Amino acid sequence: MAKKQIRELLRARLVDGQFRMESVDAASTPGLKGGKKRALRDIENGKATLFDLHGRLYAERKRSLLVVLQGMDTSGKDGTVTHVMRNFNPEGVLITSFKQPTPIEKRHGFLWRIRKRLPDPGFIGIFNRSHYEDVLIARVHNLAPRNVIDRRYGQINAFEKELTRTGTTVVKFCLDISYAEQRKRLIDRLKDPDKNWKFNEHDIDERGFWDDYMSAYGVAITRCSTDVAPWYVIPANDKLYRNWAITRILVETLQEMNPTFPRPKLDIPRLMKRLKA
Repeated sequence: MAKKQIRELLRARLVDGQFRMESVDAASTPGLKGGKKRALRDIENGKATLFDLHGRLYAERKRSLLVVLQGMDTSGKDGTVTHVMRNFNPEGVLITSFKQPTPIEKRHGFLWRIRKRLPDPGFIGIFNRSHYEDVLIARVHNLAPRNVIDRRYGQINAFEKELTRTGTTVVKFCLDISYAEQRKRLIDRLKDPDKNWKFNEHDIDERGFWDDYMSAYGVAITRCSTDVAPWYVIPANDKLYRNWAITRILVETLQEMNPTFPRPKLDIPRLMKRLKA
């Protein structure tokens, strides 16, 4: 029997047509058998595999990969970039951390700034936060009329469908931590002088909207987890498991893409003769 892929285990599942964040146990470790030792071994093996697959994708220069990272503050978006994405060749990686839109960006449609940072063929694009902010924080804090936000889900689906049609594979990760785990991580940032710089008092304010955010994530995943661009919800209380699961899913995705080195028509004997002359 073929081993079940981690993508199958962690893909967002709709129940009665809806996805609910509370259906995921943020402290769980689905699919990981063998504990910490197994996770560390798989992550180590995955490094060379990801580097090789990215090398083929870069050489092929026909397709690209877009990785979307979303999650509450302290959920591990930066940590994922540090510990997982460094396994790619940095020469072929484009990382974008989307912040509050600038005045210029606000004058355009919400996807305008996103399109400007899409990966070229051969590249891997990483969005640390993304176009989904415009249906998450915008929904929680009423930054746009509800009918405008409702239209955005369809616009996102059409946008991602267009990306896949033109050669970009889209992989979306929602890093799920618990309310208690976020408090612990924020306290750790206050206790450790070397982490004080990471602390933002605004994060405490945002905790007051936790349930609203969970609802907004549920709606976004319900409406925008499609066959061409599914959402994977990663239990992220355990940082090692988070890195293991994302590594595995990226390996599975790139192996399915199966990029190949180009085979140019070269007169090898003639070229060798020239080089030896």
